[in-house]
Amino acid sequence: MDRPPPEEYQPPLSAWGHTWRLLAMLAISGGVWATVLDDQSELIWVADLALGLASYVLVFFRRRWPVAVAFGTNLLGTFSATAAGPASLALVSLSTRRVWRNIIPLAVLAFLAAQGFALINPPESDEPWWLTLSTNLVSIAAVTAWGMYLGSRRELIWTLRNRAERAEAEQELRSAHARDGERARIAREMHDVLAHRISQISMHAGALGFREDLSAEEMRASAGVIQRTAHEALTDLRGVLGVLRDRETGELLHAPQPTYGDLAGLVEQARASGVRVEYDDLIACTDEVPDSVGRTLFRIVQEGITNARKHAPGALLSIRVSGSPDEGVDIMLRNPVGFAPSRTPGSGLGLVGLAERAELRGGHLSHGRDGSMFVLHAWIPWAT
Repeated sequence: MDRPPPEEYQPPLSAWGHTWRLLAMLAISGGVWATVLDDQSELIWVADLALGLASYVLVFFRRRWPVAVAFGTNLLGTFSATAAGPASLALVSLSTRRVWRNIIPLAVLAFLAAQGFALINPPESDEPWWLTLSTNLVSIAAVTAWGMYLGSRRELIWTLRNRAERAEAEQELRSAHARDGERARIAREMHDVLAHRISQISMHAGALGFREDLSAEEMRASAGVIQRTAHEALTDLRGVLGVLRDRETGELLHAPQPTYGDLAGLVEQARASGVRVEYDDLIACTDEVPDSVGRTLFRIVQEGITNARKHAPGALLSIRVSGSPDEGVDIMLRNPVGFAPSRTPGSGLGLVGLAERAELRGGHLSHGRDGSMFVLHAWIPWAT
């Protein structure tokens, strides 16, 4: 990750931040001015104070023009003792940006300004020249190092905060994707489950509306089928939404996800409801079919039966399932194309949902007319 610009991690200054910085500058200026105050004439005293006040005004613009302010205050510090405080703060502020091409020239200028001030205002005692030089050198190095430390700490805090915010945003994005995926799963399951059940209800209810020769006993039997199928649809819906759970363990009491072993029962149920079905199961190693593969096969057959019941009532539906662990699973459904319009409303999204389900499993699904036949063909890899 590239380093952020200093403007990103510089904290905003509060009233207290301005106050303690001002007090620190006054302390530094007062300490330096005290060493030369007795030797200054009235004119020099006024000039020193004027240059110092100019430095105090200038230093408040250090974040807008850091380089220019730092160089200006340190140049004024060559001639003014009261400018020492603003010059030190400007040097610290510029050092927090940690840009070497600016820090090195400014540190050299600050050192030369300190040496120049010592030459203009020599100490009264006979101090060796190297003591003054080393004192100025250590002071400038300490101030610069302190500013760089503050800048490094601020950047680190900003980086950690930025990473935390990005992690939270990514977590929220993953949660949103998970929610969208769960909604899509529930929508597919509701369509696959309810479309099959409701088509059965529609068929039996339609028969009651057209058949006038049914006896009372036959009417009651058909009504019982409708009631039972509606109850099964409601149970399947609750299972899809995960409502039926054990209060102690939290496990689903009704498993909404079928497997390969439920295919034969689905076919028998379709035959019992009046659909003509020819079913050929040619899969080798039936006991080893993964549950995820079996679930996809079940939904494909279920949608094929539902479509045949709605669009080609009375036609023969041929279902052939074959495959092995090496070749994958191939499933084909064929039925004559119906001529009568369906009385059962549909969304038209069932086959689209099946194609998405097959692609999610790494397979593919196609459908269309082959002469007078409607063919639904899919291939699913044999994988857990």
